[in-house]
Amino acid sequence: MLPHAIVIGSGPNGLAAAITLAEAGHSVVVYEAEEFIGGGLHSAQLTLPGFVHDVCAAVHPMAASSEFFRRLNLEQYGLRWIYPDAELAHPFDDGTAILITRSLTETSMQFGPDAPRVRQLLDPLVRHWDKLGGDILRPARMPRHPLLTGKFGMNASFPAASLARRKFSSMKTRTVFAGLAAHSEMPLSAWGSAAFGILLWTTCHAVGWPIARGGSQSIANALAAHLQKLGGKIVTGTRIRSLTELPEKSIVLCDLTPRQLLKISADRLSPGEQRKLQAYRYGPGAFKIDWSLDSPIPWNAPKCAQAGTVHLGGTLDEIIQSEQAAWSGAPAEKPFVLLAQPSLFDASRAPKGKHTAWAYCHVPHASTVDMVERIERQVERFAPGFRSRVIGRSVMSPADLEAHNSNLVGGDISAGAMSLDRLVRRSTTRSYRTPMPHVFLCSAATPPGPGVHGLCGYFAAKFAHERTSRK
Repeated sequence: MLPHAIVIGSGPNGLAAAITLAEAGHSVVVYEAEEFIGGGLHSAQLTLPGFVHDVCAAVHPMAASSEFFRRLNLEQYGLRWIYPDAELAHPFDDGTAILITRSLTETSMQFGPDAPRVRQLLDPLVRHWDKLGGDILRPARMPRHPLLTGKFGMNASFPAASLARRKFSSMKTRTVFAGLAAHSEMPLSAWGSAAFGILLWTTCHAVGWPIARGGSQSIANALAAHLQKLGGKIVTGTRIRSLTELPEKSIVLCDLTPRQLLKISADRLSPGEQRKLQAYRYGPGAFKIDWSLDSPIPWNAPKCAQAGTVHLGGTLDEIIQSEQAAWSGAPAEKPFVLLAQPSLFDASRAPKGKHTAWAYCHVPHASTVDMVERIERQVERFAPGFRSRVIGRSVMSPADLEAHNSNLVGGDISAGAMSLDRLVRRSTTRSYRTPMPHVFLCSAATPPGPGVHGLCGYFAAKFAHERTSRK
């Protein structure tokens, strides 16, 4: 008989782990400390009644790419993906904007002399995304498609700043690429930072950047419904403070980062094992604002209204400086801002005629600097009159984010500092294992890492099942 399984945390990776174990025949219980499920997929009325905001994750290109999500048919539980008219807009100070749509050919035509270079970089990856994604969105192993993965890695291993300058001649092309690479939370001078720019630009054309109708909470609700259909149980409002609270022979999967794992397991670890978890390095934080608006954002470049996501950073050098500042201890005066405007495409997010938007920027770990003025100044820069349309505002500092979700240590939404080696090897050399034989990590601190909701939990659960079933 297979051992009973317990999952700590109901974020996307915790729910994915629970589903995978239930499918394998384990009886599963998920314990969630909060009264709501979802972790990073939680949605709430943060500003005014009737305005639905995503507390953390809002746009989901990796969910559209995930082999785990694709096979579950979550639409049977009410999940509806919405694809904006364009995946991304990047406005500039001259009143123009680059619009990235699903068509690589149409998108590349906006880059003038760089158009052939954009197609040369992305076309093989877009055409063979299923193969490439299958190789890189998983724990490290020998790739099944080494030539394709090698072509990706040949450029991805470089610093984003140097690759942008080497590959492209136009300021606008370089800036668009830098904005995509900045999702990594890495300095754009860091080796490996180009990987995120190439990966995210590829997903724009290969799978799109969808949002979930009604908010990201609907993804968590659909996962929970599927788990319950499989016989799994979810217990909310129950914080596990020590592994001693759990049955001794159970498999335990923790949708936690190493800091939280240490808190609940210190009495089972040697001093050396404790020091290793204590040494885990976290990255920059995020400072986030949600707005309720009485009308859409008044972009200087009207085409920005076609995009679900808008990047606000005027030049390559400005974005480089902003992302470096998040590592140097002093937030940027002109932060690179990532903004989403879901209500343009999902009327359920706001009362009729009203709108929602949110934005965030990267700041130093656990920063206490108020970034509201700097973020809103960046929005006004490309959309004069924006502030006059704000009727409600919710602000979340790094401390607020951590208070909402303890995995967001110091506001770090990537569950650990990103670097080239950690693109391959996340929390420890043990991968999903911990020093305790029946306890495993299944969070974004494990492969394949942050942003690929569900896949960390899916692979961790497969690993845990294989390890424990052999005993």
